[in-house]
Amino acid sequence: MNFRTSIQLQKERNQIDYNSKLMIIGSCFSENIFNKLDYFKINASNNPFGILYNPVAIEKLITNVVNEKKYTEKDIFEFNERWHCFDAHSNLSAVHKNDLLKNLNLEIQLVNKCIKNASHLIITLGTARVYRHIESDDIVGNCHKIPQKKFLQELLSVKQIIASLENIIELVRAENPSINIVFTVSPVRHLKDGFVENTQSKAHLISAIHQIIDKRNQLYYFPSYEIMIDDLREYRFYNTDMIHPNETAINYIWEQFKQVWISENISSIMKEIDTIQKGLAHKPFNPTSEQHQLFLKKLNQKIHLLKEEYNISL
Repeated sequence: MNFRTSIQLQKERNQIDYNSKLMIIGSCFSENIFNKLDYFKINASNNPFGILYNPVAIEKLITNVVNEKKYTEKDIFEFNERWHCFDAHSNLSAVHKNDLLKNLNLEIQLVNKCIKNASHLIITLGTARVYRHIESDDIVGNCHKIPQKKFLQELLSVKQIIASLENIIELVRAENPSINIVFTVSPVRHLKDGFVENTQSKAHLISAIHQIIDKRNQLYYFPSYEIMIDDLREYRFYNTDMIHPNETAINYIWEQFKQVWISENISSIMKEIDTIQKGLAHKPFNPTSEQHQLFLKKLNQKIHLLKEEYNISL
């Protein structure tokens, strides 16, 4: 008897290989995808403004990048002895305002270049629930732990999400007409909003995405959320917080992503990189032993060959 229902996925066109250049933007689950790509040394850039959960924040980022926005003091604020920007995650915040402005403007230029040259853009949406800063009347990307009374919480309608996604597509395609755009919904549960509210939020995201995807126009959907909820669907695949997918779940979803998006032509290279990565992570009992020195020599030879043959550096 089969106690699981597995999702049957098919390979997409324009697959990812070692000539591809990826840009990844979105929720914390996008970090999981990036970490796997980075492990196998596939060319990818990830969340330059940090984690962004909602489509309006991502739309604003893309708009600023395409327009090459210049951040100034009016775009940042001080709170708890650090300078922050509502457009960016707290990871970019700084003690000195000039450092924050420098980092924001540098990232704008880097992302602009990435989008122009990318073969694939992967956007992971986390929630349709947004926080509107009362004073500025703007939807923010991050609240930076400012008291909640300073914000209004809203649920984006399907129509609003569609408008944001269409704007993202139009802006990106104006810079890079041939880019492949892959949308996915994060399997992370936003239970702080409530069980019913989380389901409604995810439903709005999924409904909106499915009204704009079109494979003929290189607009795709990868079912990260459905794999977690309908295929795995057990608490043993969650971390102890019962909110985030655990390592087993992440590995499983990655294998499904590989099946759909990673070219079979690079499978042998990926296996070689996996072997090298495991070798680099190996901790010997006796680092000075002759046996371990021989192991390191062979490992360095493999790394050198990888660089020589495929221009891949570890």
